[in-house]
Amino acid sequence: MKPALICIALFSFVLVFSTAQSQERKLVKQWETDTILKVPESVLFDGKNKVLYVANIDGGPWEKDGKGSIGKVGLDGKIIATEWVTGLNAPKGMGIHAGKLYVADVDAIAVIDIAQGKIADRIVIDGAKGLNDISIDAKGVVYVSDSHNKTILKVENGKVSTVLENLKGPNGVLVVGKDLYITDAGTLNKVEANGSLKQLADGMEGGTDGIEHAGKGDFIVSCWAGSVWYIHANGKKDHLLDTREQKINSADIGFDPVKKILYVPTFFKNSVVAYAVQ
Repeated sequence: MKPALICIALFSFVLVFSTAQSQERKLVKQWETDTILKVPESVLFDGKNKVLYVANIDGGPWEKDGKGSIGKVGLDGKIIATEWVTGLNAPKGMGIHAGKLYVADVDAIAVIDIAQGKIADRIVIDGAKGLNDISIDAKGVVYVSDSHNKTILKVENGKVSTVLENLKGPNGVLVVGKDLYITDAGTLNKVEANGSLKQLADGMEGGTDGIEHAGKGDFIVSCWAGSVWYIHANGKKDHLLDTREQKINSADIGFDPVKKILYVPTFFKNSVVAYAVQ
């Protein structure tokens, strides 16, 4: 082999080896449910009841067609009920507070009594067009994104107010302690006290979707098209999952923070896949 070719080959090897070494986190598949869910957009881990809730869109992604439902899946991947609670439209992000499951549903937040498995209330948000993700703080304040109006709203003591507006493509919202984080068009951001955004990471696919806190300032972010990223506290990114070529989506993720299990809804593939984060 010519010296020039040897140098090129050696450089390529070093580049690949270095890239592999720089990846600190990875996913190891644990299980996948049967494909009988109905366009699962979001998964929520309920540690108290040791179950997963799955938001099934079923019909149009933003239509008020009454086809939506919430499914229930065991932590072993066995589907307990494809349609545990019905009567929703196009349900997406979910949050839990005081025994209630809050679900973003187009222009309203459905409030489900978990013990009874029934819709107990609906919080209609005037002017909302595309409620997408939900997160709830310790006091019961509900934060919800409206992807169509490009805003982040909050519901406190029955009153709705705007937290952020004129965003590019807001979706994921997550409360960690007193801090609020959002995804917006390929970026992960922390909302500062003055309402400004502190960008923690960028360069992800534009359809950034769910956010989960992985501990010690680390986050996991999903992108709807089929990509999942691990964001380290120092801003470094690990590309955990890429199923875009297989046309397998990765919508609004769920996470078990104790066992470090990530739950990924595959949307059109009608399943949920569990991965250990290592």
